[in-house]
Amino acid sequence: MLVTGATGKTGTNTTRTLLDQGHHVRALVHRADDRANRLARAGAEVVVADLLDLDAVSRAANGIDAAYLTYPIAPGLLEATATLLRAAEENGVGAIVDMSQISARRDAASNAARQHWLAERLLDHFTGAVIHIRPTFFAEWLINFWDPTTGELRLPFADARHAPIAAEDQGRVIAAVLAAPEPHTGKTYRLHGPVELDHHQITDAMSRTLGRKITYVPIELDEFRSALEQRGLEPHFVQHLISVAVDYRNGIFAGTNDNVRALTGVEPLTVEAFIERNKQYFDGRESSGNR
Repeated sequence: MLVTGATGKTGTNTTRTLLDQGHHVRALVHRADDRANRLARAGAEVVVADLLDLDAVSRAANGIDAAYLTYPIAPGLLEATATLLRAAEENGVGAIVDMSQISARRDAASNAARQHWLAERLLDHFTGAVIHIRPTFFAEWLINFWDPTTGELRLPFADARHAPIAAEDQGRVIAAVLAAPEPHTGKTYRLHGPVELDHHQITDAMSRTLGRKITYVPIELDEFRSALEQRGLEPHFVQHLISVAVDYRNGIFAGTNDNVRALTGVEPLTVEAFIERNKQYFDGRESSGNR
């Protein structure tokens, strides 16, 4: 199996799940760092390559049965998709599992979401099996956006709802589909956590688990944009987050289903279980890292 973005959250979890199941995994990473070294120690064959470099990606795809494609919210998604698609066809790869997003659609206001929809359509021309993964907001948002000083989660989501889905659960789904892609050919899987909540309920669950008060503070889009820009985030990412915040308010991220359990045999993590499993990120012992 070839796993791109192997040091990202879904890539790491996919790689480790496949390794635990006894599969050979070629982990494509952008740089050799501590995360890549940990994957190598776990048994992955680590390859350092740029996903926009066709020759390098084609070499990484040599001898591979199935590949997982993921790309950050950054310019280059369509080029990366075309690159992996060509590399897969050159090397007889049988299946591609594509990480898209639940807001991907032709008329999306988010440039990234619209590009994900186009990437899906591009991959639909692949001669092998293609499976699209469309998750709602990751549970990891709760790590990335809470303020440890004030205990506040300041987000522009009003009282809308979703069922947070952990990267750990997504990794199990991706691994299951990579290992046996044929029954899933041509399918698009929306992934949700087990319980749909608004952010007041989410922070209540966080508070119970952490034993300290966490408060959701609804904010307006202008304040959210300013906070993102102060973090130094790239304009492409900021435009995406502002646009999907509107989508969230409009119910695009809402809903639940049993896809995680049906595909993996394991119930997805609740918010409480996710927070318990990741307490180290809330008490300052570890950095949350990148997505």
